[in-house]
Amino acid sequence: METETNKPEKKFSTGAISAAIWRNDSVKDGKVSSFHTVTLQRAYKKGDKWEHTTSMRVADLPKAALVLDEAFKYLVLNRQEDQLAQVV
Repeated sequence: METETNKPEKKFSTGAISAAIWRNDSVKDGKVSSFHTVTLQRAYKKGDKWEHTTSMRVADLPKAALVLDEAFKYLVLNRQEDQLAQVV
């Protein structure tokens, strides 16, 4: 049986820190709506294998702020484009 892997809509990275934007669809009262969520993670190497964590060190915080800001800009700009497309 084949399983489909869920991939982020967009990903922003700097160094080992990354923010991924995920599109989620929901059905309520027969209406389909979508919303976005953002995950933040830090990659690190354990032996020969890359691992990921959601814990940040103090030195990671400026990079975390940078990728989260980029994710926020992406979401705000896309929402404006979606709203404009609905008006036209």
